[in-house]
Amino acid sequence: MKTTASALEFKQARLENGLTVIAEVNPEAKSAALGYFVKTGSRDETAELAGVSHFLEHMVFKGTEQRDALEVNLEFDRMGASYNAFTGEENTVYYGAVLPEFVPRLLELWSDLMRPALRPSDFEMEKNVILQEIALYQDRPQDMLMDWGPSFIVGGHPFGMSPLGTTASITALGQQQMASYHARRYSPSNLVLALAGKLDWDRALDQARELTQHWPKSEAERSYPSFSPRSGEVVKPYEKATQSYLSFFARGVSAQDERRYLASALAHVLGSDGNSRLHWALVDKGLVESVGADHLGADGLGLFMVSAQMDPGNEEEVIEILRREMDRLEAGGVTAGEIERAKNKLATSIVFGGETPMSRLFNLGLGYQYTGRYQPLSEIAQRVNAITPSQVNALLEAKPFSQGFLFRLVPGKP
Repeated sequence: MKTTASALEFKQARLENGLTVIAEVNPEAKSAALGYFVKTGSRDETAELAGVSHFLEHMVFKGTEQRDALEVNLEFDRMGASYNAFTGEENTVYYGAVLPEFVPRLLELWSDLMRPALRPSDFEMEKNVILQEIALYQDRPQDMLMDWGPSFIVGGHPFGMSPLGTTASITALGQQQMASYHARRYSPSNLVLALAGKLDWDRALDQARELTQHWPKSEAERSYPSFSPRSGEVVKPYEKATQSYLSFFARGVSAQDERRYLASALAHVLGSDGNSRLHWALVDKGLVESVGADHLGADGLGLFMVSAQMDPGNEEEVIEILRREMDRLEAGGVTAGEIERAKNKLATSIVFGGETPMSRLFNLGLGYQYTGRYQPLSEIAQRVNAITPSQVNALLEAKPFSQGFLFRLVPGKP
């Protein structure tokens, strides 16, 4: 993958209240994007608070002391903003993209929303929305496969907590519990404000300082217990399943580990869509409806993941082939041709991820949240270009797939 020089310029500052502000300024861009990246998710919750991070994300859009939910929506629309938010195991992210002239208004709106009113009436109304969302996910076995699967391999590690929570935990959750959680986890020192595209850095920094100077400080520690992934197998009958679903998990590398690019290449070789070992062994032969492999680099840990969906009559054969392909991969390693194809796919995704300020924002914000440093696309491209088969095969020396965990969700009553 070739890269060319550009007018991109990285800026960063840490405000007096502890908030980190970063930006990738691109004078040639036609738009701008910005967002708050909060280092909090389901792994930072207790069993009693399960699902509070995701619930809180919903409550942010219900408004502040200055705006109600209608005014929030109208203000986004007045700017023509493309915006949304998401919550995972480790991060809650609020983001939006606008034309450059609307950057100050978008920054003001998101900064205001980071201090939501959490009105009791809104809280009770939105609780019903969350409970309906949980019920909707429970009607989709493929979603429950990925919701339950990690909890089995990680045992009691907090990374296995579901971002949705449970019906019981959400039903019991109180508004004051959420307010206390927000006060702890949305401390300015636990947030990164990221901006990308065509923008005035000095103006944005001064505005962010003014908008957030009143935010109270608090401690938002994250627990890092030892991570010892389990091996073995669990079969879970699920009466809402009409097909069989399986997920296989194995130890990977963390988001901070320099080998994360090698792990991504290995996942591509094993199970990328269209041309991979599992595609030709399973999809091409009509044994599965879908199959894929991926690598998740998280905060201090990582997982390889394989998932597949199939007719129940093919399940045992699929498992046998899956194990055989993983054994073959560990025994013989990857080939030069496979790595070259994987590198080209990764390079394509890098280019796609840098085409707009909105797509660039996520790599910028999450990358900084995990590593504390800026990594331009040109550097990522160089790292991908430098991948060799011997480096990837070194990951296989630990035989991660031989120590993995298989989770099977099958038709039937518990």
